[in-house]
Amino acid sequence: MCHLLAVHDAHIDEISYETDRARFIGRGRGVADPLAMGSFSQRHRSLSNSAGSVLDPIVAIRCRITLEPEQSALVDLVTGVGDSREACLHLIGKYRDRHLADRVFDLAWTHSQVMLRQLNTSQVDAQLYEEMAACLLYVNASLRAEAGILRANRRGQSGLWGQGISGDLPIVLLHIADPANIELVRQLVQAHAYWRLKGLMVDLMIWNEDHAGYRQQLQDQIMGLIASGVEASLIDRPGGIFVRPAQQISNEDRILVQSAARVVLTDSRGTLAEQVGRRRLQKQTEAFVPTRARPAEPRRLGDEPTIAPADALLLGNPCGGFSADGREYVITLAAGQTTPAPWANVLANAQFGTVVSESGGAYTWGENAHEFRLTPWHNDPVTDASGEALYLRDEETGHYWSPTPLPRRGEGAYRTRHGFGYSVFEHSEDGISTELWVYVALDAAVKFSVLKVRNASGRTRRLSATGYVEWVLGDLREKTAMHVVSESDPVTGALFARNAYNMEFAGRVAFFDVDNPARSVSGDRSEFLGRNGSLRAPAAMAHARLSGQVGAGLDPCAAIQIAFDLGAGDAREIIFRLGVAGSAKAASELVQRCRGIGTAATTLDAVRKHWRTTLGAVQVRTPDPAIDVLVNGWLLYQVIACRFLARSGYYQSGGAIGFRDQLQDAMAMIHAQPDVVRQHLLLCAAHQFSEGDVQHWWHPPLDRGVRTRCSDDYLWLPLATSRYVHITGDHGVLSETTHYLEGRRVSPDEEAYYDRPTRSELRETLYLHCVRAIEHSMPRGAHGLPLMGSGDWNDGMNRVGNQGRGESVWLGFFLHEVLLRFVPLAHGHDDPAFAMRCETTAAALRA
Repeated sequence: MCHLLAVHDAHIDEISYETDRARFIGRGRGVADPLAMGSFSQRHRSLSNSAGSVLDPIVAIRCRITLEPEQSALVDLVTGVGDSREACLHLIGKYRDRHLADRVFDLAWTHSQVMLRQLNTSQVDAQLYEEMAACLLYVNASLRAEAGILRANRRGQSGLWGQGISGDLPIVLLHIADPANIELVRQLVQAHAYWRLKGLMVDLMIWNEDHAGYRQQLQDQIMGLIASGVEASLIDRPGGIFVRPAQQISNEDRILVQSAARVVLTDSRGTLAEQVGRRRLQKQTEAFVPTRARPAEPRRLGDEPTIAPADALLLGNPCGGFSADGREYVITLAAGQTTPAPWANVLANAQFGTVVSESGGAYTWGENAHEFRLTPWHNDPVTDASGEALYLRDEETGHYWSPTPLPRRGEGAYRTRHGFGYSVFEHSEDGISTELWVYVALDAAVKFSVLKVRNASGRTRRLSATGYVEWVLGDLREKTAMHVVSESDPVTGALFARNAYNMEFAGRVAFFDVDNPARSVSGDRSEFLGRNGSLRAPAAMAHARLSGQVGAGLDPCAAIQIAFDLGAGDAREIIFRLGVAGSAKAASELVQRCRGIGTAATTLDAVRKHWRTTLGAVQVRTPDPAIDVLVNGWLLYQVIACRFLARSGYYQSGGAIGFRDQLQDAMAMIHAQPDVVRQHLLLCAAHQFSEGDVQHWWHPPLDRGVRTRCSDDYLWLPLATSRYVHITGDHGVLSETTHYLEGRRVSPDEEAYYDRPTRSELRETLYLHCVRAIEHSMPRGAHGLPLMGSGDWNDGMNRVGNQGRGESVWLGFFLHEVLLRFVPLAHGHDDPAFAMRCETTAAALRA
């Protein structure tokens, strides 16, 4: 790939470039205010001119030119792709020439005219098709089905398969009942061909709604139009055209297809241009009118917002350090200061969790951190973008800020304290001190955000608190947003959201709630942020209240705002809760169960007690305080919370259970949580195939996963079992029985396949599961070493043994260790023959 910035008719004073996104944008900033554009002092006039390997690559080119009065210049920005460096250099040399660059535009115009003539399309129609294409890529609520139809849908993507379409491509649906409106069919068939030539694949569905007795005549007209054009070969094919008589479509299918379609057109609503040009009116809300001016004069020295100084920190650095007892990591950021990278805390239980960074950015999930995210995962350490936000607003002046460093940073310092199972954010703004506690319940799918507000300004204040989350309810918001339906629960007033289109999590209901019943709400992200708006400056904060709009066909979010008075010296707690349940009834019950200051406090106490007990099982004291702090809490906390429970973090949102990965983690948990390790051994055994190999990883709750020819996965089961029995003395676990999986074997021409296996009727003890795993490792290569398959512990060596011949020295050492550790278990299980076999095989590996 190559990039060129060419300037014509002006003198270039200087050219510079940047390839590192972090340097260009800057930590905690965005493309709207990048660091590279923040100042034109001598230091920022030039970009860094750095190249090479960077974690987050970009190309930015800056040229500085001088223009005399009335002088104009032409700047060409060229991006190209070549087969080699030499080919790219040739392109760069070619398009430095202004005349050749102009020729590109001429050729592009000529090509477009040839294509229009080929399709017999006018320029006006082409522009109309382009406008429709925008609605296929970015959903336009004005062209979707009515909200009542969207709310009525209860089926997922798999329901579309009976209509011959996959649901993977955008769908355009046309209802036509009158043969006199056949022109609509002609235009849409033509639009379909136009999009296809432009590289946009679309499923076009045409429903013959004629009920007047001329159904076949209209059917023949439709099919004749298609057959006479370039689309004739695409009938009932992916990315093609699907014509169906309406009477053959069930009511459930009608609702599903209309809900899934990005564009729904009807011949009774006017011409194509009229329907595409129709816009939905936005609900207007009252503008916020300040009643008091915020002091505009500069603050005097000593008047800056402050927070209480931290106690002495261990292992400190310019951003923070560990608290004196080692139980918190404390980060203090002065005005404008950021950490070098996000410092995140993973808060999770077995079915729910959230990842929160020092800036307050977060994402939350239920059951599976990859497959069912409640809010979006961005994985952007530069901007630290988030789909969750909190705001405080002075209801007299209109000044607003976040109690966390992002998205709306206030003035002065912020402090973040990451603890075991919780994070705390402290800040003071205009005499209002805030302390935000974020944690996840131990036994419920609920995230608490407890905002403690204290008025230290010396006068009564009128404030509001606003909580905001963007709904995903699936893996990617871009895929799921159009299917999310929101409502206000009539029982609790909480905001509910569901996604019936999600095949695995269709019944789940997410909720966002606050204790105060006097609230205003919104379920429309476009309304909350505003056109081209952002969480840093959302349009909603310029309105007196939220609109109350919820439902289907919106850009889904959940926003709740409450207003309150706070006397001088008074304090108040505002508690926001984000969670999910299996149904609307269960969600309503969970909301009611978790309400109240007392419940929030009890939940936090339980979280802190749980982690103190769990992490206190083993404590060490060494001459090195760094070892003590890490070993006496943080390392095991990371293993349990991040790797074992969440299976997610800031940079990876996997969600799946890895056979090898979580068994390794479990081995570190035996002293702290032996009962959890016991359950996990049996869970992994239940994901073993009867041949002895295992699922490399699988996604709960349906356990779709990958079957590979990795050679070490299955050996971690006997190793972890041996270690568990040795430490706990629990020999009874070896007699616990569980099933195997059934599925096709990995074929010789593939490394792996992804599928949902079935349960075998064969059930055996954990001991025999371990024996099968060891037996599966017995084949040897030409040098007497174990076969590597498609990777030993190093997945990156997946091609060394994928032909069935490569051997692994590391696997030999590993298998030797597994065999020797399993010998006592075999003897203890009254199986001397297998114990002897393990010893003999280990001796052969040593030879």
